[in-house]
Amino acid sequence: MLELTMASVSGADAGVTAGMIMADAPSEPGTVLRVGRDNTVCRLATPEDWLFVSRVHLEFLCGPDGDWQVTWLRGSQPDPSSEVRLVSGEYAQPLAYGGTMPLPKGGNGEIVIQDRTGPRSVNVGFYHEV
Repeated sequence: MLELTMASVSGADAGVTAGMIMADAPSEPGTVLRVGRDNTVCRLATPEDWLFVSRVHLEFLCGPDGDWQVTWLRGSQPDPSSEVRLVSGEYAQPLAYGGTMPLPKGGNGEIVIQDRTGPRSVNVGFYHEV
């Protein structure tokens, strides 16, 4: 099972957790959870006017062995207007535009989508239950 929680944070709201939304999915091969502005495709949708987030920004995919990975999908622009990083414990690593990274099995952490032009972020917490 993969559990996700998402909070959209702007500069004035830093530290506020109200408005968090959640999604989960079983760890079955081929299962997908998406994060982005398009609520018809994404289980976790950001505000529509937050253009630093693509229509479909992140895709969480369960592989054949029950392990999860996250991909920062390429959008319509050649250069993104955000930065994405994975944080798990003391470990923090940027996720490349169009890149994929495995999630720690049985672990937890956060994927942070940071607006390059202002103090806004989308924080997607994850918990991979084994």
